[in-house]
Amino acid sequence: MRNSKLATTLLLLGAAYCLLPVVWVLIAASKSSSELFSTFTLAPSTHLAGNLADLSGYRDGLYWRWMANTALYAGLGAAVSTFISAMSGYALAKFDFPGKGFVFNVILAGVLVPGVILAIPQYLLLARIGLTNTYWAVLLPSFISPYGIYLARIFAAAAVPGEILEASRIDGASDWRTFLRVVMPMMRTGLVTVFLFQFVAIWNNYMLPFIMLGNDKLYPLTVGLSSLLNQGASQPSMYTTVVTGALVSLVPLIALFFTLQRYWQVDLAAGGVKA
Repeated sequence: MRNSKLATTLLLLGAAYCLLPVVWVLIAASKSSSELFSTFTLAPSTHLAGNLADLSGYRDGLYWRWMANTALYAGLGAAVSTFISAMSGYALAKFDFPGKGFVFNVILAGVLVPGVILAIPQYLLLARIGLTNTYWAVLLPSFISPYGIYLARIFAAAAVPGEILEASRIDGASDWRTFLRVVMPMMRTGLVTVFLFQFVAIWNNYMLPFIMLGNDKLYPLTVGLSSLLNQGASQPSMYTTVVTGALVSLVPLIALFFTLQRYWQVDLAAGGVKA
């Protein structure tokens, strides 16, 4: 009983630690530029609508261009990365081929390498073929995720029985058809997890697009809001625009989480029935 109360307390403290910045952003976005630094931190105000209008009106709606860019980078990047991770993880889990152990060890090493370290080499490579300052400069490095491949390999090993694959081959299905029609549906929960992790990672990525892009019309939200924040030193009114933009940028992530949550709930319920 004591351990249960301690665990609950720790979880509540962790939740408060994670949610307090979100609450602050929500409250700060309701304040005017004069109130932001002069009133009590957690005291809300009534200027949210005006701040949203200012955000939308900044350079003819440039913020929404950044939002669309971020959705493109994160949505397409995460979708392609999830598909590649599914194929790679399935191959590593269910097929035997020369060098399989070496390939998996390289992928594990890739998980340990911070993405920031690879940003400069990626920039130099893409610069040689003229792809910097384009959408591809952010998309191409996002298509491969060592961590996603590692997770997909674990999910494939646990969720795809060898007997099912043998039955599919006996029925005459090709490896490609088996992967698309049998394996991917069975890995659905794991692939949703990989997609969500990769989507959030790309959505929050700052260093790679900061290095790759020079045209502000190609910026994602992270780089765009950072440029607005830098203007705050000379234009303090921009701080409320940055805070409001940060608040709006959270909405798609929250919506995505609640949309994908049903896949985990369905599979957990199915597992409970089987048990």
